[in-house]
Amino acid sequence: MPYWLEAVLDSFPYLLSGTLVTLEITVLAIFLGLLIGTFVGMARLSKKRWINTPATVYVEFIRGTPLLVQIFIIYFGLPSLGIYIERFPAGILALGINSGAYVAEIVRAGIQSVSKGQYEAARSLGLSHWQAMRYVVLPQAFRNILPALGNEFITLTKDSSLVSVIAIEELLRRGTIAISRTFQSFSVYSAVALLYFVMTFSLSRLVRWTEKRLEIP
Repeated sequence: MPYWLEAVLDSFPYLLSGTLVTLEITVLAIFLGLLIGTFVGMARLSKKRWINTPATVYVEFIRGTPLLVQIFIIYFGLPSLGIYIERFPAGILALGINSGAYVAEIVRAGIQSVSKGQYEAARSLGLSHWQAMRYVVLPQAFRNILPALGNEFITLTKDSSLVSVIAIEELLRRGTIAISRTFQSFSVYSAVALLYFVMTFSLSRLVRWTEKRLEIP
């Protein structure tokens, strides 16, 4: 057996455990990003400046700065202000905050794609603003934005590799460690790339399956 293949096979269980860490980080960051993005997206549509302005500043700042810099600010910068966050939650927080800005714009566009008559009808039936958004507008908006959300989640899965810079032993970090042991950089990085592809491809299939279930044209 060629040494490069032997190195990949020996490292595979180690890389697979890193894949599970990547999936854990991604799922938690997606949840956080959805939570932030939904509220910020609605805030962006508010006519009240004290609500709209902070949401706009957040979206523009996060989208206008590199994710890597945001990770450094949260993990290395906040301790200078007396705020200490462990590397694992710091990575999730950075990814979630970053994703939240993009999800906010997706949600905003989704809400705007729903006919205003739907909201007005809900209000005329006695629903409050938040009830109309929760039960009438957001479910329809979700159907419209699912493909865009799927793309954002795929991007987030790949961007999760950046948390390796703060020594979180996810897939890429473990691949780098495996290379330091085997000196087979091409074969190990190829295996890492393949595992990322499996994750993103599976996620894209899941999104398409959900689209068909919801009968999205």
